[in-house]
Amino acid sequence: MSPTPSDLEIARAARIRPIEEIAAAAGINADALEQYGRYKAKIDPARLQAPAPAGKVVLVSAMSPTPAGEGKSTTTVGLADSLARAGHKVMIALREPSLGPVLGMKGGATGGGYSQVLPMDEINLHFTGDFHAVTAANNALMALVDNHIYQGNQLNIDPRRLTFKRVLDMNDRALREVVIGLGGPTQGVPRQDGFDITVASEIMAVFCLATDLADLRSRLGRITFGYTFDRAPVTVADLGVQGALTLLLKEAVKPNLVQTIAGTPALVHGGPFANIAHGCNSLIATQTARRLADIVVTEAGFGADLGAEKFMDIKARTGGLAPSAVVVVATVRALKMQGGVAKNQLTEPNIAALEAGVANLHRHVRNVEKFGVPPVVAINRFSSDSAEELDWLLAWCAAEGVPAAVADVWGRGGGGDGGDELAALVAKTVAGPNNFRHLYALGLPVEDKIRTIAQEIYGADGVDFSVPALKRLADIERNGWGGLPVCMAKTQYSFTDDASRLGAPKGFTIHVRDLLPKTGAGFIVALTGAVMTMPGLPVAPAAMRMDVDGDGNPVGLA
Repeated sequence: MSPTPSDLEIARAARIRPIEEIAAAAGINADALEQYGRYKAKIDPARLQAPAPAGKVVLVSAMSPTPAGEGKSTTTVGLADSLARAGHKVMIALREPSLGPVLGMKGGATGGGYSQVLPMDEINLHFTGDFHAVTAANNALMALVDNHIYQGNQLNIDPRRLTFKRVLDMNDRALREVVIGLGGPTQGVPRQDGFDITVASEIMAVFCLATDLADLRSRLGRITFGYTFDRAPVTVADLGVQGALTLLLKEAVKPNLVQTIAGTPALVHGGPFANIAHGCNSLIATQTARRLADIVVTEAGFGADLGAEKFMDIKARTGGLAPSAVVVVATVRALKMQGGVAKNQLTEPNIAALEAGVANLHRHVRNVEKFGVPPVVAINRFSSDSAEELDWLLAWCAAEGVPAAVADVWGRGGGGDGGDELAALVAKTVAGPNNFRHLYALGLPVEDKIRTIAQEIYGADGVDFSVPALKRLADIERNGWGGLPVCMAKTQYSFTDDASRLGAPKGFTIHVRDLLPKTGAGFIVALTGAVMTMPGLPVAPAAMRMDVDGDGNPVGLA
């Protein structure tokens, strides 16, 4: 028996079509297409000759992630390919991978097996430079802020109360806390500072929630980067540099067009994390896809408690979206791990563990229903799954009244029939009624919005606010920011703020340690537990297996 090919081997063996062919088939006029080599391009929405956004949105989410893997991106791609195979006009909208996780734990983030977006290696490594542009804009802002302070500080900025950090698209714990400006009077004003990862930058959030270039400039101007000695907020517009930041982002803000192995068009654009940011691809890309396709399959990061909730309460509000269906991805392996099985024992059939772990899926499915959107469960099949386990999970979904299908899109995707049953369920659901609603009203006080999310989505008994968080709540109200939605920064591994508590815990409290107003993005970040905005690398980073061969081809990307 020949060994199973790696994702990279499958991607390199695939026939990839010139990007102008993909664009023409998708209805993209030539003068709206800006090619970046043979197989990727940017689309200028201002030049696009297509109608107003009308395509229906299918959001792909998942149960709580585990080291066993759920395959959300793989399912997203496989589902879209299968919908296209059934005759629907489909486009995918995905986030761009961050180099930090690619070199850290993931090794790649473009789907897997025969359900991938291509060119896989280029998308994972630098792509069209969007993340570098966001990094440059973020760090240009902080260079200009520190220069303003050094040159006389006409805005009366308090260096002790700067709330914006420099960023790097890398996992680097050594940069979480640093001291800058050392070396004497000509080197700047010494102060304590730190770095976030680029995908946690507010500029990334602004980039992904802007509706067009003008809105991007306006949002950049509204960013609050610190406070004066009198504790008044200071914005980018006060500094007068929103134009320069927009200039750095004007090309990056155009969506990137690529393709799947099966030739389905995909827009891969923007990439905020869902545990520390809002976890969705750019709104511009989603709306562009809705102009070009009847069904847009998009994805929100991590489990439905994080990315999906933020899609509904942040992105959908901003863009006026009403998703027509939510696909919740689950695997037998991950459910058994939620039920207490160790990773090295997941290949052994274990109905009892599956039954114990399904409580996690149950909570996610019921949470989706709270938004008035019908859920569909996609059981992403692994070769180790037994027929008995798959049948048990299908029967459980049937008993819960939730449509479900087994999807074998890793091995039978790329235009194969592995996702046909799932695609049929999703197409039927999309054609049905839609009663979409947000979880909370914007008029609620910020603390009540947080409690609503914690109690309704996480299943918490309540919320505990630290003393600094309570002070920040008062500042938020005083500055008129109380009407903004909330973006919860929480571990992705648990409904609680403790990553070790798996399944569907009860009897817990969410601990909010601080609140960060993101006035340009238009939401309040609530930092909970020990979640970090600059991750670290694992013991054995994925980078350790990466290389290039003698011809310069990549080696070791997952």
